[in-house]
This record gives sequence, structure tokens and C-alpha cells, in this order.
Amino acid sequence: QVQLAESGGGLVQAGGSLRLACAASGLIFNSYGMGWFRQAPGKEREFVAAISWSGGRTSVGDSVEGRFTISRDNAKNTVYLQMNSLKPEDTAVYYCAARRGFVVFTTGYDYWGQGTQVTVSS
Repeated sequence: QVQLAESGGGLVQAGGSLRLACAASGLIFNSYGMGWFRQAPGKEREFVAAISWSGGRTSVGDSVEGRFTISRDNAKNTVYLQMNSLKPEDTAVYYCAARRGFVVFTTGYDYWGQGTQVTVSS
């Protein structure tokens, strides 16, 4: 049974930083591309960042370009999202996702975590 467990969310002031983590179990982690998505109240789910199986390739959404960085540690079965220069519009529930394959995926994910709330105050 695949499980993705996000952690690291919370309340932060604008301009601050947070680091999200997603621990994966029940899958061969280095066979999966990983991604982060977010959903704010009343809005559609938005792609945030993705990383290939090895960590050699990444992609980030336009709205977080230059501020957010995705990374992974295959020895720990964990993917991270480092979020810097946070803005109130970054407030959302952040979800981790996994998709089997060896490239960077921005859509079509198979497994999802429960999400972690990030709130940025102005």
C-alpha cells in the first residue's frame, strides 16, 4: 500500500521560509517521479514543482519560479520542497504526489498524500 505523508506546513510571515517534506512508503521510491501541488480555497489544484527519479531534472511552476526548490533523498524515501520568500498568495494546502517513471511529470500522478496546510500572513 503506497503512502505519502507530508509534513512541515504551518504559519509563517510573508518573506519567510518553510521546508516541506514528504515521506513515501510502499513503493520503490527511485522508480517514481515526485511532485508537489497546492490548492487554495475556491481555486483549482495547481502544479508547484516536480523532480525526476534521480533528482537530476526538476521543473517548477511559473508562480514559484526562483523562490521554491524541489529535491529528494532516495536513501530516505523523501522528497522536499524548500519555499523561500513566501507570499500570502502561497497560502494553500500542499500535496505530495508520485508517478511511476523516470522523467519529470507535471500531470498524471498516481498517488497522493493527505496534504499539509501552509498559511502565509501579510
